[in-house]
Amino acid sequence: MPPPLRRVFVDMNAYFASVEQQEDPKLRGRPIGVVPVMARTSCCIAASYEAKKFGIKTGTPVWEALRLCPRIRLVLARHEKYVEYHDKIVRAVGRCLPVDRILSIDEMVCNLIGDEREPANAERIARKMKDEIRNSVGECVTASIGIAPNTMLAKVGTDLQKPDGLVIIRGDELPHRLFPLKLTDFSGIGPRMEKRFHRYGIFSVEQLCGLSAKSMRTIWSSQVHGDRWYHLLRGDEVRDPPTKRQTVGHSHVLPPEIRTHPGVYGVMVKLIHKAAARLRALNHWCGQMAVTVRYEHGERWDAACKVLRTQDTLSLLRAFDSLWPSRLPGKPTQAGMVLFDLTPTPGTTPSLFDADRDLVAVSHAMDRINRQFGKNVIRFGTLCGSEDTAPTRIAFTQIPEFDPASI
Repeated sequence: MPPPLRRVFVDMNAYFASVEQQEDPKLRGRPIGVVPVMARTSCCIAASYEAKKFGIKTGTPVWEALRLCPRIRLVLARHEKYVEYHDKIVRAVGRCLPVDRILSIDEMVCNLIGDEREPANAERIARKMKDEIRNSVGECVTASIGIAPNTMLAKVGTDLQKPDGLVIIRGDELPHRLFPLKLTDFSGIGPRMEKRFHRYGIFSVEQLCGLSAKSMRTIWSSQVHGDRWYHLLRGDEVRDPPTKRQTVGHSHVLPPEIRTHPGVYGVMVKLIHKAAARLRALNHWCGQMAVTVRYEHGERWDAACKVLRTQDTLSLLRAFDSLWPSRLPGKPTQAGMVLFDLTPTPGTTPSLFDADRDLVAVSHAMDRINRQFGKNVIRFGTLCGSEDTAPTRIAFTQIPEFDPASI
């Protein structure tokens, strides 16, 4: 018996750009690029479908976008607005079907049960979702919806028809429905994995689907991943393996007016404040920190150090100050930092010294005050003058995991 329809995948189309078009009618029907900072050295983090027709996509440098489409309108990204719309979309979808998982700021998954799994009923629910989004969020904010036996295939469905698509991949159509696709159309198969397939003589999805579970284990060099893909391609449900957080970090492209050493220092201090607050909100501790500064002519400064396992801001600022003297000369254009060697609180032994424990307690107290009274109400002196640098950005792969008022 073929597997039933079980998953509904909702993928918002050109999300950041469509929100900007919804907010400003003058942008509708025009090529626009959403950028983190107004500088030619920056890049587009989103492009409207009108801009995509010119070959502009996520990651396209601003200077190249202007060359491809001189009339493109550049819009500064607005984190708070995208989160606000995200919440509206989740509520709109939830009025049609409970949201099972939010995968990113523009992707979510719902489960089908009972009679909902009938193709006609599933399609009716998906169309109701589209109506709810259009009526309660806005006509410019559209979604492609995929319906399939599992989440991976439902996501594939969203990519088959954009924008504003609706695709159902039924169990009795598998695996033949997948044969026209490219190997890289599947999430998790990138250029490197495609090259590995080629080495094994696999050049098409039809060949991939014809492999035995044993062959897939060999190609993936993993019984777990090989078996997982064997069953996914056949529409079976596969439980995702548990994930472990590896890093917490932030980066920021510097506006032209602060591309100086004092300017990049202030931005780095702000990034450390943000990362430390996020680390505490996640209830994790770190053992190492790395920092990076990129310069105008391609140079790059990288430095890292170990820290006594901590989650307090001041200890991390002191670690950064120990690295800062080794920086390179030149005009900085981008700053970044990452905390790694993470452990959750239940598996961490904090410092035995009262002074170290007091620093952690102070950081948590500052978080509580800032959540209650507003961001930056209380802060370390090194942040003075840099409070408004490196505003919070939102990645496609996640939504904020902590209250923005805490930083």
